[in-house]
Amino acid sequence: MADALLSGLRAYGLIAGMWIRSTMAYRASFVMTVLGNFAVTSFDFITILLMFSHVDALGGYTLGEIAFLYGASGTAFGLADLVMGSMNRLGRRVRDGTLDTLLVRPVPVLAQVAADQFALRRLGRITQGLLVFGYGVLVLDIEWTPLRVMLVPLMLLSGAAIFSALYVAGAAFQFWAQDASEVQNSFTYGGNTLLQYPPTLFAKDLVRGVTFVVPLAFVNWLPALYVLGRPYPLDLPQWLAFLPPVVAAVCCWLAALAWRVGLRSYRSTGS
Repeated sequence: MADALLSGLRAYGLIAGMWIRSTMAYRASFVMTVLGNFAVTSFDFITILLMFSHVDALGGYTLGEIAFLYGASGTAFGLADLVMGSMNRLGRRVRDGTLDTLLVRPVPVLAQVAADQFALRRLGRITQGLLVFGYGVLVLDIEWTPLRVMLVPLMLLSGAAIFSALYVAGAAFQFWAQDASEVQNSFTYGGNTLLQYPPTLFAKDLVRGVTFVVPLAFVNWLPALYVLGRPYPLDLPQWLAFLPPVVAAVCCWLAALAWRVGLRSYRSTGS
């Protein structure tokens, strides 16, 4: 198991490195695409700024608090998108049969699919998320304790792992659906958009769904509200804010299981 994991990580690094070298051969183009990615992803926060030009609070949350939520979700999703964003191309490979070429190589298929066309331009999304998150930290009067300080990096890394698990699970679903990238995007990109806003804006049934069914709430809502000193709408115990690493591990295990089942069910295109 450990050998297979190390082999996959090594293969991923080699393939991603190849794409990075290819990208950096045209550095001016790379800089422009990163800046473009940064600008495009900034529009979401500009929309929030426009809202706050007319209101003082949104769902009872100030601009600084929403910036904190937005930045945490955006950074976690950006990290997952950088590392696993290519997984949404699997359906295309299943349809045209090019997945077969990956199966005959002595390299884990998951590593090959995830690292394929590794897009370093996605650093723009991560940078934008970190800047908004930093703004939220600076403008808020947070009473920093050792637990709150520890929770911030755990939140960002665990959130990235949860989003990565969704990418893998969505890709596994495409072994059967083949043309389901939009379904996958509804949980990844859609989940990121949902988490940018406070849970008080949404119906409690939706909040329950993203807490107990698809655990997106552990990406930022539960840990971030603990850091901000805010109660969770479902009146859950505060210790749940420290469960994101556990939830991330379970999500990754389930996603890996779904991937193995999906890969074993693959029967090529028949041509």
